[in-house]
Amino acid sequence: MSDSSSDEDDMQKQLAEQQRRKKLKMKKASGEQKEEDEEKPEEEPEEEEDTRSFEELGVCGPLVEACLALGWKEPSKIQKAALPAAIKGKDVIGLAETGSGKTGAFAIPILQSLLDRPQKLFALVLTPTRELAFQIGQQFEALGTSIGVLVAVIVGGVDMVTQAMALAKRPHIIVATPGRLVDHLENTRGFNLKALKYLVMDEADRILNMDFEVELDKILKVVPKDRNTYLFSATMTKKVAKLERASLKDPVRVEVNSRYKTVDKLKQNYIFIPHKYKEAYLVYLLNELFGSSVIVFTATCASAMKTAMLLRQLGMQAVPLHGQMSQQKRLGSLNKFKSKARNILVCTDVASRGLDIPHVDAVMNFDVPAQSKDYVHRVGRTARAGRAGLAVTFVTQYDVEMYQKIEQHIGKKLEEYSCMESDVMLLVERVAEAGRLAKEELKDMEERKKFGKKRGHDDEDDTEENQGGMRKKQKKMGKKGGGKMQVKNRIR
Repeated sequence: MSDSSSDEDDMQKQLAEQQRRKKLKMKKASGEQKEEDEEKPEEEPEEEEDTRSFEELGVCGPLVEACLALGWKEPSKIQKAALPAAIKGKDVIGLAETGSGKTGAFAIPILQSLLDRPQKLFALVLTPTRELAFQIGQQFEALGTSIGVLVAVIVGGVDMVTQAMALAKRPHIIVATPGRLVDHLENTRGFNLKALKYLVMDEADRILNMDFEVELDKILKVVPKDRNTYLFSATMTKKVAKLERASLKDPVRVEVNSRYKTVDKLKQNYIFIPHKYKEAYLVYLLNELFGSSVIVFTATCASAMKTAMLLRQLGMQAVPLHGQMSQQKRLGSLNKFKSKARNILVCTDVASRGLDIPHVDAVMNFDVPAQSKDYVHRVGRTARAGRAGLAVTFVTQYDVEMYQKIEQHIGKKLEEYSCMESDVMLLVERVAEAGRLAKEELKDMEERKKFGKKRGHDDEDDTEENQGGMRKKQKKMGKKGGGKMQVKNRIR
């Protein structure tokens, strides 16, 4: 009996222990669930996707067909937000990131209104840079092909007499930089904007940052007050807010971007390197991306020119683009890059905004931008129209503070780009020799300009004759550097 009773006691104890453990387990589980519930943020309701077509936004048939011909199958976010109000005749202030389709957001309502009430000198579009002006002019012409729209692009670096003749034809649309437009308003006989119906200020924050305020004031004084005004900007600065108050009447405000936003499909990296090896690392990365279309951003015009020449000494297809080049050469470089005749564009921030070149695979920030918002605009040249892209920022011991500010503003820590340092070191001697030859060529160019001698070839124009001259110099380099300095046979 005693044995059986002790067995029963043991069983009861075991059962009690199991129940106690079960309770503890349940209690712990419920505590963890409660903790998870507390930590888990409330899910925000998903925004309903706007699936409206151009027709549903109020765009007329001829322009819908023009949009489809350009490959615009559906409106972009900024177009969906701005078009209904703009077509109804409201003033619009639009805040949208670069590459968001802003041009269509103001070009479509202007052309639709022009169809309803045809008139010469109907609209004026102001832009900060010449390249952006030509691009907007091309889009107006493409959208208005079927309705016979006449567009004039008025920018610096082009003969004023030729432009005066274009203005004498009284175009429907004028796309201009503020400085050159003021020159014509003051000096071209018979030209005025008294009949203007639409005024557009694109990239307004950049216009104001480039000290065009005096020119803007002059233009606003000579255009009619009874007009429609569209103001588009990537950021809302104090100056832009002041301009909004001065030039717009009861505007509809549309915003489709978050501040300092970069595209999700853009892979962003940095490399931390010694300053003296920057050029060698650039050559290494361009070799790694052999065959890709790459934009290299520099801080100064001189740096852009020298870097482009250095790369060409190494057999790479590089063209420069900066503010000290003539307009003809700037357009020449841009067209060569756009047409894929050259795959490397070395430029200053003159190309960081507005330019729409879909095939850009990568952006190299050879010099860290001083302003965080300029970083966003630079890297916005790649990963456009739903494509993936790569951005690599070169950070030296002198750039750490500026780089940290960029990370703070974009709200993310960038990953380090993996490089084989031993491969980079193999390039140092060869790149240094190419740099020396590039400096000599630049010096020769400056001397020819200084003394006004006729140049045998165009150093800024990427001609085959120029390339031939470079190959002769490369033969000298080959004797000094040897074939082993070539990486993957990509520097020829």
